[in-house]
Amino acid sequence: MRIVIAEDSAILREGLAQLLAVRGHDILAAVADADALLDAVTREPPDVAIIDIRLPPGHTDEGLRAAIRLRRDNPGVGVLIFSQYVETAFVAELLAGGSEGVGYLLKERVVELDDFVDALHRIAAGGTALDPDVVTQLVGRSRHRDQLAELTAREREVLALMAQGRTNTAVAAALRVTERAVEKHVTNIFTKFGLAPSDTDHRRVLAVIRYLQG
Repeated sequence: MRIVIAEDSAILREGLAQLLAVRGHDILAAVADADALLDAVTREPPDVAIIDIRLPPGHTDEGLRAAIRLRRDNPGVGVLIFSQYVETAFVAELLAGGSEGVGYLLKERVVELDDFVDALHRIAAGGTALDPDVVTQLVGRSRHRDQLAELTAREREVLALMAQGRTNTAVAAALRVTERAVEKHVTNIFTKFGLAPSDTDHRRVLAVIRYLQG
C-alpha cells in the first residue's frame, strides 16, 4: 500500500512509518500537521492516509477537519483516523459521504500490528474499520435510538465487530460462538433496522453506518 501519515508525535510518526515500511508498504509522506497532510495527498495520492485528530497548530480537531476535506476532494483515498480521542460530532460528518474507505481506531486499543495492518488493507480496499468504543458512542448519540434499543446485548457485540469489517467467521471466533449463531444475530439486526435485501445497498454497511450518523 501507499501510505501517508499525519501525526504530531515525532516518535509515533517515525515509528509507525518504519514499522509499515519494514512490512513492504510505501510511505509517501510522514508529516506533523494538517496543511502538510493535504499538500502530500494532493502531490501524490496514497491508498490510505493515517491521521491523528489533534494536530498543530491548535491541537483540537485539525486532523479530523483535514480528513473531512480529504474525503471530499480525494474520494478514492482511504482515511484512517488514529487517535486516543473519540469525536462523535465530526465522525458523523466524516461518514456523511458514505462509509467506504473509512476507519477510526483508538491508539491504546491496538495491541497487534497485524490487526492494524489488516484494518489498513480493508480501508484501502473500500471497507470500514471502526473501534467498538467509537461505535458505542455513535450509537449513544444516534437519532435512531428506538431501533438501536431493540438490539440485545449480543446483537450489539455483533454489530460492533461488523463495524470493524469482520466477516461472520471472524465474529464467531471473537465471540466464541458458531457461525450459524452469528448469522442469526445479523439477520435479527437487519430485521430490527428494517433493512430489506437489496441489489444496490450493502446491508452490513448500512447496519453499522447509516443508523450511526445521527
